[in-house]
Amino acid sequence: MPKFVLAYHGHPDVNTPEGGAKMMADWKAWMAGLGTAAVDPGLAVGPSKTVLSDGAMVEGGGANPLSGYTVIEAGDMDAAIELVRGCPHLSGSGTIEVAPDLELDM
Repeated sequence: MPKFVLAYHGHPDVNTPEGGAKMMADWKAWMAGLGTAAVDPGLAVGPSKTVLSDGAMVEGGGANPLSGYTVIEAGDMDAAIELVRGCPHLSGSGTIEVAPDLELDM
């Protein structure tokens, strides 16, 4: 079955400790709902740096920095997108980029 990387950008709308606890509970429930489709639950990431082709470094990860990733399996892109639609990361400014594995022989 094809694999897809879910690249999380932005941040969900969390402003209080209670909101954070609810977000984590919602996140765990969504992840559990993925079942075996979740190949790699991934991780959340902190502030990043971008290395440019000339070797220079830019603080902050650019215009839309990565905030985490997950790897899932789905029948096709449309099925992957349907799995993503319920993710609690999509609250606030959170967005999720869905990209297929090109299955290159590395």
